[in-house]
Amino acid sequence: MMESNESADKTVLFEVLRYNPDKDKSPVMQQYKVPLQKGITVLDGLVWIKENLDASLSWRSSCRMGVCGSCGMFINGLPRLACNNQIVHINPEKITVKPLPNFDIIRDLVPDLEGFFQKHRSVKPYLIRKEIDELDHPTGEFFQSPEELVNYIQFAYCIKCGLCLSACPTVATDERYTGPQALAQALRYNSDSRDEGAKEREAAVYSGSGVWRCHFAGACSQVCPKGVDPAMAIQLLKKDIVLKKLRLRKYQHGTGVLPKTEEWKENPKIPKAPAPTV
Repeated sequence: MMESNESADKTVLFEVLRYNPDKDKSPVMQQYKVPLQKGITVLDGLVWIKENLDASLSWRSSCRMGVCGSCGMFINGLPRLACNNQIVHINPEKITVKPLPNFDIIRDLVPDLEGFFQKHRSVKPYLIRKEIDELDHPTGEFFQSPEELVNYIQFAYCIKCGLCLSACPTVATDERYTGPQALAQALRYNSDSRDEGAKEREAAVYSGSGVWRCHFAGACSQVCPKGVDPAMAIQLLKKDIVLKKLRLRKYQHGTGVLPKTEEWKENPKIPKAPAPTV
C-alpha cells in the first residue's frame, strides 16, 4: 500500500483512452479521479483505477522498475514508460494516457507489437559466426576485451519498449521503414568483436526501407529511457557502409576462441552446458 504525505482528498484526473474492438466502433476517452499520493507513478495510478474503479482497463506491464519495457504509453503528449514516471513530475492535476502512436491498438492501452518484433528479427539480432562446429561443440570462449565491449555496450541497453518507433516521424509515414530500434540493434551486433554477420544484415539495414529512410529528426533518441541513442546508431551505420563501399573499411573477422592455458582444468562444480535442442 502506498503511503502519502498529501491530504486524503487530493486527487489527480486521469484521462485514459478506452477501446474494445469487440464492441467499440472507435476509441473514446474516459476520465477517472485517482488519489494523489507521494511517489505514485502513472502505472500506480492505472493499477488503482483497475483495482477500485474499472477492472476492464487493459495495458501491459511487468517489472514496474523500467527494465522490461512492457509499459510504454503516450503520456501527456510524449512516449514514456508508465512505471518510470511519477505523476508529480509530469502534471499533478491531469494525466492523459493513450497507447503508443504508430502502432495498431489491440485493446485500450495495449499496442500491437508484432510488426515491431518482425523488424527486430529482420536484422538478425544475435551473434553470427562462420565456425559452425565451434558453435555446436564449443571448446572455449570467444575472447572480448573491456575496450571492445565499450564499442557497443550503449546499444545493448535496449529494452524493446517501442518508444523510439512511436516517436519516429518516418515510421508514422512509412510502415515499411525498418525503424530506429532494429537498426540500433544491427549496429550493436555489427560492432561486437565476436560477430561476423554484418554482410548478412545488409539486406535489412541498407535496403530502401533501411538507414537511408532516416531523416535524422532525433526524436527516437530523445524519448529512449535507456540512453541508447538510436539516431546516432543509424548515422554510424551509414558511415560504415560508405567506408566499406569505398574499400576504406573491411568486414571484420570475429575474434577467435581463447586458448586454454596449461594450468586450466574443468571445475567439477560447474555444470556443463545442456545439449542443443534444435
